[in-house]
Amino acid sequence: MMMSIYLYVGPGMSGGLFAAVFGIIVSLIMSLFAILYYPFKKIFRKLRKKEGA
Repeated sequence: MMMSIYLYVGPGMSGGLFAAVFGIIVSLIMSLFAILYYPFKKIFRKLRKKEGA
């Protein structure tokens, strides 16, 4: 005997899923930016000090 299962995914469920996926993607992009930004910031500060001195 085969049973049919009906599943309703309403707007609340899809909105929550979208928010979770969006949050994960944004946090990954921001962490990658932070990892790459701070070393370059330090290099630019050293170069700026050498030019001013």
